[in-house]
Amino acid sequence: MTANIYFTGGHEAWRRYKGPLLVALKQAGVAAVLSPTCPDPAAVDYLVYLPGTVPDFTPFTNAKAVLSLWAGVETIVGDKTLTQPLARMVDDSLTEGMVEYVTGHVLRYHLGIDRFIGATGWNKVVPPLARDRKVTVLGLGQLGTACAQALAGLRFDVAGWSRRPKEIEGITCLSGADGLDEALARAEILVLLLPRTPETENIVNAATLARMPQGAAVINPGRGALVDEAALLASLDAGHLGHATLDVFRTEPLPAEHPFWAHPKVTVTPHIAAETRAASASRVIAENVRRCESGLPLLNLVDRAAGY
Repeated sequence: MTANIYFTGGHEAWRRYKGPLLVALKQAGVAAVLSPTCPDPAAVDYLVYLPGTVPDFTPFTNAKAVLSLWAGVETIVGDKTLTQPLARMVDDSLTEGMVEYVTGHVLRYHLGIDRFIGATGWNKVVPPLARDRKVTVLGLGQLGTACAQALAGLRFDVAGWSRRPKEIEGITCLSGADGLDEALARAEILVLLLPRTPETENIVNAATLARMPQGAAVINPGRGALVDEAALLASLDAGHLGHATLDVFRTEPLPAEHPFWAHPKVTVTPHIAAETRAASASRVIAENVRRCESGLPLLNLVDRAAGY
């Protein structure tokens, strides 16, 4: 049987993904017709989906699954027209990229590298060892766990917080409201890797920032909506928070007039922490098509009620 796959991403994304998807489908042993156009929605078996490209899923009456190319699904999970199973992107290369980004910026703050860039004086400030630096990761999904383990491997004192209790070797695992207070109170460096849900939106706010140690740093490669931007700026301006590195924002690209750009205590990066790579993402898509065609459960199936 041949699967009809509709790629929804537009011309530029199609140019990048066409070759890798065809190769991955062939390697997975999947017979498929892959197309960037959709003359007959009822004939589509699978949608390879980029957020914002399908306003209404109702016509896809026979689609077996919507396979997202993004890890985050907050823009689609509440879509009432989406009745098909939805799988999000979980990709080893995405995880590797996130670990490299987080580790790099944690080390930057830990070592105080910024003070030496452009320095003209002999300012000998010796950082503590990693084992004496407390790092907290909010969110212990695949990305958060991988980052926490990498940092623990460098001997940082790492705690992680999640909504549900977890046990991860080498990580102090916290959960619930009391656990969040403890996680924040120890966070000399705070890494945000939570999904965006109603419960996590603005989790970094005036009250939670006040619980953090004086001079702490925030790194947000997770979701822009996790941060109350006004509260973050106020904490930086008041001198309580030392610095923030932000890779994700409520509006992207970040508007040129946004105060983050010019703020001396903010580093802006353009949503590069964990970019989806076409070759490895295509293998994930192909494997899910193969599994579905074989009657096996989809990988990375989204829990619509939980929101991720």
